[in-house]
Amino acid sequence: MNPLAEQLNDQIKKNNPHVFEMLSPFGKRLFFPKGILSQSAEAKEKAHRFNATIGIALENGEAMHLACIQDMLKGIRPDDAFPYAPAAGKLALREKWKEKQIAESPSLEDKTIGRPIATNALTHGLTLVGDLFVEPGDTILLPDKFWGNYRLILEVRKQGRIVTYPFYSASGGFDVQAFEKGIEEQTAGGKKLIVLLNFPNNPTGYSINKAEADAISGVLIEAARKGARLVVVLDEAYYGLFYADDLFRESLLGKLANQDERLLVVKLDGATKEEFVWGFRVGFLTFGIGGAGDQQAVYEALEKKTMGAIRGSISNSPHLPQTLVLKALESPDFRKQQAEKFALLEGRARKVMQVLENPKYEEAWTVYPFNAGYFMCMALKGVEGETLRKHLLDTYGVGLIAAGGNDVRVAFSCIEEENVVELFELIYKGVMDLKS
Repeated sequence: MNPLAEQLNDQIKKNNPHVFEMLSPFGKRLFFPKGILSQSAEAKEKAHRFNATIGIALENGEAMHLACIQDMLKGIRPDDAFPYAPAAGKLALREKWKEKQIAESPSLEDKTIGRPIATNALTHGLTLVGDLFVEPGDTILLPDKFWGNYRLILEVRKQGRIVTYPFYSASGGFDVQAFEKGIEEQTAGGKKLIVLLNFPNNPTGYSINKAEADAISGVLIEAARKGARLVVVLDEAYYGLFYADDLFRESLLGKLANQDERLLVVKLDGATKEEFVWGFRVGFLTFGIGGAGDQQAVYEALEKKTMGAIRGSISNSPHLPQTLVLKALESPDFRKQQAEKFALLEGRARKVMQVLENPKYEEAWTVYPFNAGYFMCMALKGVEGETLRKHLLDTYGVGLIAAGGNDVRVAFSCIEEENVVELFELIYKGVMDLKS
């Protein structure tokens, strides 16, 4: 093993041996090399005469560029767009994003958490989680309503084993009892377990209320205190898109960080949905750990291992989108404009809720509870989701997602409010066509 990896491992073991045991074999081998990047960083500080280290071209003291591209980037300095970004992301953006996280989740104010690491959106963040913590045969606990890409990332790529529990309880909320049972079954004997929680949820559009948040965090903390090693991954891609008053409006990181040495939390969030910049691919990975050791030393070691995983795959995330997201966060109009778009989506969600109260739809489907995010799901009655999907496309020019079996997912986020009635009328016609 590389001596740099050994140093990081020793740093983690000294301060929290349980976190070290959670690492995959690949995670234990990871390190951030002291090569060109570290030498360039040192030269940036001290090479006041000439700096011949960096692998870009300079002209007149700034990044060389084509005028036809720079002309499209009004208000952006060439050095904020064209050079490589650091492996962990633009430092000012990382610090600003942490400020944003704490402002939105006040329970984080008194917690020690890692500095967010920039990722190439949340899919990349999940891949990094797999690199660091998932080895072949590891169990990943998920509800039975989950984003299909989890399987590709964690099962196909990393050879983990996904185990599910029922998402909804009989009363229509999150099934905390099924979740607790799943935790107990999969941690028997103090085994390591990766737990993935996604709220607001894709595909269901459901987000937990305050009582459910308390119950979920209580289950996880208790399991860790009983000896289970838990890697809890919080996929919060749709954070902030809440459409009910009683919802838990903070990150679960605030309830779980610093609670137990056997409980490691990885929060994944980003600008993708929150700032409506899907193609920018700007996400963040934030660690939260417990234990009596030097937590900051563990965060630093985990950050360097994560940087090594980034360096050894995509090298770094794009610089220009990070600059644009930072400028948005610094804008005095950011919160106002974000709130306007959130309200627009809430209006669409509430229109869907209203339309689906029509009793005639009861013969065609059952609606899964939803209250957040971009989506809602329905269980069709007597019709397969894939059969309906094809029929709607061919007959009515309507597209939706077949989510397995009788389930279909509707993305109301991309439907104008005035078109909601027509959309569900056409879906209803499609179901009736097939039933007849």
